[in-house]
Amino acid sequence: MAVFAYQGTGDRGERRSGEVEAPTRSEALRRLATDRIQPLSLIAKANEAPGKNKKAARDQTSATPKNRREKTQATGEIRLSNAQLILFTDELADFLNSGLQLEPALQLIENREEYSPVKTVATRIREKVRDGTSFSEALKTVSPSFGELYCNLVAAGEVSGALAPLLSRQAIYLVAMQDLRSRIKLALIYPASLVLAGLGAMTVFMTVLVPQMTKMFNKEGSVMPLPTYILVQASNMTHKYGLAVAVVLATLIAAFVTYIRQPNGRRWWDEAKLKIPLVGPLMSASFYAQFCQTMANLLQNGLPLLTALKLMSRATGNAFFRALVLRVTDLVGEGASLTRSMKSVGHFPANLRDLVKVGEQTGDLGSTMEKVGVRYEKIIQERIDRIMSLVPIVIIMALGVMVLLIAWSMLAGIFAVMHGMDMQKHY
Repeated sequence: MAVFAYQGTGDRGERRSGEVEAPTRSEALRRLATDRIQPLSLIAKANEAPGKNKKAARDQTSATPKNRREKTQATGEIRLSNAQLILFTDELADFLNSGLQLEPALQLIENREEYSPVKTVATRIREKVRDGTSFSEALKTVSPSFGELYCNLVAAGEVSGALAPLLSRQAIYLVAMQDLRSRIKLALIYPASLVLAGLGAMTVFMTVLVPQMTKMFNKEGSVMPLPTYILVQASNMTHKYGLAVAVVLATLIAAFVTYIRQPNGRRWWDEAKLKIPLVGPLMSASFYAQFCQTMANLLQNGLPLLTALKLMSRATGNAFFRALVLRVTDLVGEGASLTRSMKSVGHFPANLRDLVKVGEQTGDLGSTMEKVGVRYEKIIQERIDRIMSLVPIVIIMALGVMVLLIAWSMLAGIFAVMHGMDMQKHY
């Protein structure tokens, strides 16, 4: 029987401390919960029971049907929706900001009344943290919904001792990204409906009306006008080689996807995306905003510049930008300033470098980078509004031109047939 010293709070918020005897740490936590004590720390004063007794105690604590159901579902891979990921992050940040330690905060999420994947995730993370796994490593193993950036930011928070502020900012970031995706989806509903309507109309033209027109020309023996002839040949090519073209396109797409999943291919594709009009500048601004905000968080929480850059390189999803940050990290490690390193690497805008230089000269680089991040957020919003205003116009114009050309080709054919019929009547 082991003895655990605890410090915690009672059900009325009063401070409680003492010792509890239990065969395992899990059982000690259960007994404290029975006494309505929320532990803030729990330290073993004697060796815990052997592993066999640990397993038996865990099996005993999971004897209820509800716990058995959660344990069964916890054995598989758990995926969280964006809303659930935001809920978990926001609640955990609130609990940590209120003064709770990590394990009691996770237990509060675990004790939610309604069942949800958030509850199961909290249970599995708390078990791994209790067994000695770091919080960031537990996130990686429990659910793939916690991406690389998320886990690396949590790791940075654990190193700097500022996990709660980082989680709060991450919750704000996740909400902003969800709002951005929702706005883009809503903005694309109208253009998508236009595309579908245009494709439907062209399908009817090419598969029903054009063959009928061809039969009419063959019957009357009239000469097709050039626009009508081009349209008929395009329809014939579609009927004859459409399946082969689809197979070739599918093969090329599969080969392209396979290539960009390789390290060299991914880096090439991540760099090529930055050269796409409208989309490329938006992606670049998103990286600069993320770079500045993340570095501001890390520096303001006491991390050295070199350590913050190393963490930032692992938190960058774009392979091309990750290579840039790694090169900046190497130069800073050799003794160069951040401004000089960014200038040597290239691709960092001059105005960004100038502001970083001001932060280095004033000795307040963290606050300066936070302000730069806010500025880039405004730039991102402006570019999104610009894209959302241009995309529907481009789609409408493209569909209008295509429908106009098809209609013109068909009308030219109809007029040619009618003209031929009039000529036959005169003779």
